[in-house]
Amino acid sequence: MPLALLALAIGAFGIGTTEFVIMGVLPQVAGEFGVSIPAAGWLVSGYALGVLIGAPILTVLGTKVSRKKMLLFLMGVFIVGNALSAAAPAFGVMLIGRIVASFAHGAFFGIGSVVAASLVAPAKKASAISLMFMGLTVANIVGVPGGTYVGQVFGWRVTFGIVALLGVVGLLGVAALVPEQGEPEAANIRTEFAAFRNVQVWLAMAMTVLGYGGVFAAITYIAPMMTDVAGYSAGGVTWLLVLFGIGMFLGNLLGGKFADKALMPMLFVTLAALSGTLLLFTATAHSQVLAAITLPVIGALGFATVPPLQKWILDQASAAPTLASAANIGAFNLGNALAAWLGGVVIAAGFGYTSPNWVGALLAATALLLSFLAAFLDRRTRATAAAPATEHAEPVIAQH
Repeated sequence: MPLALLALAIGAFGIGTTEFVIMGVLPQVAGEFGVSIPAAGWLVSGYALGVLIGAPILTVLGTKVSRKKMLLFLMGVFIVGNALSAAAPAFGVMLIGRIVASFAHGAFFGIGSVVAASLVAPAKKASAISLMFMGLTVANIVGVPGGTYVGQVFGWRVTFGIVALLGVVGLLGVAALVPEQGEPEAANIRTEFAAFRNVQVWLAMAMTVLGYGGVFAAITYIAPMMTDVAGYSAGGVTWLLVLFGIGMFLGNLLGGKFADKALMPMLFVTLAALSGTLLLFTATAHSQVLAAITLPVIGALGFATVPPLQKWILDQASAAPTLASAANIGAFNLGNALAAWLGGVVIAAGFGYTSPNWVGALLAATALLLSFLAAFLDRRTRATAAAPATEHAEPVIAQH
């Protein structure tokens, strides 16, 4: 695999760290600015909304710029946003910094997926995409717990300062290692939006929202679930999240490897297993040992869907893949927000802290049904395309 993928993975590591580390230092941020925890939660939801909105906007604006230049610009936006958060004199300024940083998120992963796929042979595209996303999974193993520890010991501003420095490293890596590919051929707003005429693009994004959303339904409420139901201490939750991150890391690699060989069967298996495991977690969450075993499995199955879904988007929008790829990253964040809200609804309704698990199971099962539909439509399209050639061949055979 090309070294350029390492530069993309470093950028992904920084982005993954800043996305999730805020959850670990939220009490410290709320305390310093004198706001409530729910109010400070806007630093999480504001980031998610920024990804959803910023991905298509920045991707469209970058259609006339080479992908390497756009990646460099996005890393610059990321650095500015995190530096602003680190130095924020007021809560509102920090929220702005979070939103600025989030704008780089979707477009970076969207454009980065296209670049990663272009650097390797067609049979290795999903593996290349998974290597870039490896930075995001490693962030959940190292960056998030490490950033949380630094924030608790040295202050949350130091954490965001370090994240900004990670952005500098990512920027230098992209500048040095990613080849200049030139302006994408026929890149303009009209051709980029034309990709959304394909129903398969919408199906892929829906599968992303529901499939990975199923994971977030459970993980959003993992702290109260593990402390109040499984009986872990607050400190134990940190190590459980590390286990979850390790599962994400392994699932990402396996998802990329097997998606290159059998993309749709890979989605069928992982979404079915994810739905079943989330449903099982409703029971295993009552046991410390079983919960610690189940969590990394959920992480592995959830993130194993990422490379195949990104590759499916690239295949279906091959004429203009950049905007569709970035929009799918926004779909991940839409799924996160939707699942977190649904999980909160069932908890508030009195079904208990384990109830988000069966909500997640239903979401993943719905994504599985959509994957069946996508496969059926794809087979029908291929059969229709092959029909004229078959009809033309019959008379030739008859004459012979």
